[in-house]
Amino acid sequence: MNKTNSTVLFLASILFVATLPLHAGEQAQLLTLFSFDKGFDTNKVIASDAKVNLSQDGTLRIETGTKQNWPGITLKAPAGRWDLLKYEYITVDIKNVDAKPVTVSCRVDNPGADGRNNCVTDSITLTPNSAETLTVRLYPTEYQLSEPVELIGMRQGPAQQGRLDASNVTQLLLFVTRPGTEHIFEIDNILAGGCVKIIETKTFFPFIDEFGQFIHKDWPGKTHSQEELIAHGKAEEKDLAANPAPADRNKYGGWTAGPKLKATGFFRVQKYKGKWWLVDPEGRLFWSHGIDCVGSANATPISDREHYYFNLPKTDSLFSTFYSRGGWAPHGYYKDHSPYRTYDFSQANFLRKYGPEWQQKFADITHRRLKSWGLNTIANWSDSKIYAVRKTPYVATISYSSRNMEGSQGYWGKFYDVFDPSFRQSLRSRLEGEKDTSAGDPWCVGYFVHNELSWGDETSLAIAALISPPDQPAKKVFTEDLKAKYKSIDKLNNAWGTNHKTWDDLLLSTQTPDKKKAHDDLTAFYTKIAETYFKIIREECKKIAPNQLYMGCRFAWVNDRAALAATKFCDIVSYNRYSYSVENHRLPDDIDMPVIIGEFHFGALDRGMFHTGLRKTANQQDRADKYKSYIQGALRNPYIVGTHWFQYKDQATTGRGDGENYQIGFIDICDKPYPETIKACREVGYTMYEYRLNAK
Repeated sequence: MNKTNSTVLFLASILFVATLPLHAGEQAQLLTLFSFDKGFDTNKVIASDAKVNLSQDGTLRIETGTKQNWPGITLKAPAGRWDLLKYEYITVDIKNVDAKPVTVSCRVDNPGADGRNNCVTDSITLTPNSAETLTVRLYPTEYQLSEPVELIGMRQGPAQQGRLDASNVTQLLLFVTRPGTEHIFEIDNILAGGCVKIIETKTFFPFIDEFGQFIHKDWPGKTHSQEELIAHGKAEEKDLAANPAPADRNKYGGWTAGPKLKATGFFRVQKYKGKWWLVDPEGRLFWSHGIDCVGSANATPISDREHYYFNLPKTDSLFSTFYSRGGWAPHGYYKDHSPYRTYDFSQANFLRKYGPEWQQKFADITHRRLKSWGLNTIANWSDSKIYAVRKTPYVATISYSSRNMEGSQGYWGKFYDVFDPSFRQSLRSRLEGEKDTSAGDPWCVGYFVHNELSWGDETSLAIAALISPPDQPAKKVFTEDLKAKYKSIDKLNNAWGTNHKTWDDLLLSTQTPDKKKAHDDLTAFYTKIAETYFKIIREECKKIAPNQLYMGCRFAWVNDRAALAATKFCDIVSYNRYSYSVENHRLPDDIDMPVIIGEFHFGALDRGMFHTGLRKTANQQDRADKYKSYIQGALRNPYIVGTHWFQYKDQATTGRGDGENYQIGFIDICDKPYPETIKACREVGYTMYEYRLNAK
């Protein structure tokens, strides 16, 4: 099929789907669930470790204690239940009237709610003396199908009902979680709003157009044709020409208008005027304002769901090159259906937009975009072919596998057995691949090694060793440590309350000891595991790349014991922090060393996507505002030396291998930047050095 006929068919399909029945029912008006005027009876509020009263401004003032895990209030539906079937969400106006930040959660309940089932919950963090609106979605998206149908391979999609029956909402809970201190906040205007849109199931498929977008909705910036796609590119070229880069930057993005420090030819860290900074190879202050996953790949599985997509290319088409196969699926439908066939809509759109040399042109515009937007770092998970041209500083991603500790568990997999020789050997082999590339490259800031490991609590890895098979190296090392301490198995039994007959019995046992009785030994070995992990990695990284920074393992779930081990061996400690603010982020014991944020993001549902990602926002402007607030909070934090947004592009509308289909990009699937986010990025990026240096 030639391009002209394909375009005609596509435009015809758009006209067709625009006529599909789309029923919203009655336009939902805002429904007031609670308003706390002077006539409100506070006796109707069920308080749990909290005090309530009406303020002079007509709000409900809540003072929470610290005796319970979830102090707060319950508000029962006055008539026993609300039927909110046609509404999308509930909003609550919240004001923090305290001098410290507070995170407030709102839970919407059906009968039988227990915090996980028959309810939905969302939270918001408020800085001191600030006011914001918390939104709790009743449905994952604004779309529902007229008849149930299973949609596979996506974290969220139009047909998913979620965990709540919106027709039978019985109560609302507002609370804080495990507080270490008392809090005071006020709430008002609890409303139900939005309007659920019902799409006819019989005309729903296909629901993804040939550009990879949702067919059944239009939105500002949507691409309707190849001509529009190219026109968007021409408009962006004018924008990049008008905004090439901040004026006071050197080639690395360091601050030429700021102080000149010692130049070593590589990136390093230094504390300057009470704040930690990166220093670039020329000795200029540098703050890593970066973005993850800078690359072109964005494949989505199509196996078992080819009918989702309109006009997938034929095998002899120019676009058939974007078919491939995938096997990575740690979660979701494709975990049990691998390998699977994929198609990459993003790369197909790059070909449409840039022509046969799209790879080089995409790489070139990416570097120009980053400078124009006020960004200066190509961050984790990025394409080495793009960062290897050395126009933008980058971090290198070091991933490798070795023998696991069989008794461990975690979201992304088991923990490594750091006492097995393969842990060091595999790392050494992997780092050999960085010789003559990132190792010794002035443009390489440093290395992240691994990502979001499951560190558990401060005894978990020691227990994992004990419940592993007898040939597990970590278990053998732990047993030898216990032998050295207790000398005899009887003394160990007396201390732990166990009844092992011999040390070999301990090796053969897979029982978990009493955590309280064995606590000191468990935590001591946990520390040994953590410190061995970071020590080996530092030693091997510095052998290959002594001038690159070791930036840790990007903590997501971590306890203080593991974090303290990192501070002993890392040049910078890294965290993936999906929150609304990191202004008050600190290392354990207020250890004074640099920290970097490896991942964060915000998303919204107003541009045709089905999932907001890990931190939701109301719309694109709200997303941009929260981005700016997050960066400025990080700039005010004296320990943080950079933040890296996850990620460059929106994920595929129908998800990657594990189903993630988040609206989290600076650009959409058609390579069009989100103007609100770009504007906010420039606002902070162009002024970040002065802002940080002068922040109190």
